[in-house]
Amino acid sequence: MVGRIRQRLLEILQGVAKEKHVKILASEIMPDHLHLFVSCYPQMEVHKMVKAFKGRSSNILRKEFPFLLRLPSLWTNSYFVSTAGNVSSETIRKYIENQSTK
Repeated sequence: MVGRIRQRLLEILQGVAKEKHVKILASEIMPDHLHLFVSCYPQMEVHKMVKAFKGRSSNILRKEFPFLLRLPSLWTNSYFVSTAGNVSSETIRKYIENQSTK
């Protein structure tokens, strides 16, 4: 996920977030994965939100960048979700922003 694909992915994710009434607080798109820090209502069904992010982005990116069709899938079925809990939002933001420097 680099170059034009990275930029387009970010646009798609922002569109899905707006549609689902989710706020993206921080994001970092790496070549092979991404980190999203989002704020959503407690009633939000997280698996549906993840499915929307993955499904919409895969569908649109494969249409706009046909060479991605060579991949068996754009995303794996797995994902990690956690609540902020005792960690401050700023700590999470810094962690995500520092991913690109590793």
